[in-house]
Amino acid sequence: MARRKSPSSSGQVPSDRSEASGVKRFLQSEAGATVVWVLSSMLLAAVISPWLYRAGTSFGATAAAKDLPAVLEWLGRSAADARFSRYYSRSLLFSALVLLPFLFRRLRLVRAHSLWVGETGRRFTWRCGLVQIAVGFAIAAGLLWGLGMLLYQWGAYLPSPKAPGLGKLLLATVVPAVGASLAEEWLFRGLLLGLWLRFAKAPAACVGTSLFFAFIHFLKPPAGSTIADPASPLAGFELLGKIIYHFSDPRFFVTDFATLFVIGMILAWARLRTGALWFPIGLHAGWIFAFKGYN
Repeated sequence: MARRKSPSSSGQVPSDRSEASGVKRFLQSEAGATVVWVLSSMLLAAVISPWLYRAGTSFGATAAAKDLPAVLEWLGRSAADARFSRYYSRSLLFSALVLLPFLFRRLRLVRAHSLWVGETGRRFTWRCGLVQIAVGFAIAAGLLWGLGMLLYQWGAYLPSPKAPGLGKLLLATVVPAVGASLAEEWLFRGLLLGLWLRFAKAPAACVGTSLFFAFIHFLKPPAGSTIADPASPLAGFELLGKIIYHFSDPRFFVTDFATLFVIGMILAWARLRTGALWFPIGLHAGWIFAFKGYN
């Protein structure tokens, strides 16, 4: 009498079991550890952000009512004027740094049997560093400004009827170019990427930091959406839901998020190829200068 073959006897594995094993392998990989770190940071930030918002608005009210030092008054005005999404972004940075040791511990376990020993440092003089900043700035600003002018010639842009004065133009271009390039390169390509390279291969470290770099620039819900009660304990999860829904838009994902991810990868790879932050700082500053100046 013939009998029916079981899936195991025929050599086939049930799809649900193979999918489960695939998920398990992914979670045990460097990419899986990175995804878990990002998701955990997002959830922790959702818990923290309402409390940070309450503290910030309370401090802003106190600074407005009392005579405090100029620095504290400026900080109070910034806290009072900040939207809830900004509090969430700061909470996310804090959460990511707090959970970073757990990520590195997981990456160390993943790479336990690897011969990877991380990057080797190089020494640079100030002259060499300034040259790299200048070259990176010229490349990034020149290419982006040239592309903008080419699009202008094709009719994609129109000149502004009210051109800003030189002082306002410099304030709108130089300050963000210097501030953002120094702060973000130190944080993402200096601190995060530098630590990541101690526990993971270069491609995984570049992808992980670039994903976080791109994501943190879009921590706001779609235009027109609001948070009902920013002081509510669930306000962070409400914002998180709107942000995730925003990422479901293919047009936003391709035109905005993917662009920032590619920029992050370029900056990370420049950091690896040169062994320092000088050239990435120049690239970053050049992009911001051209982007702000052209606008």
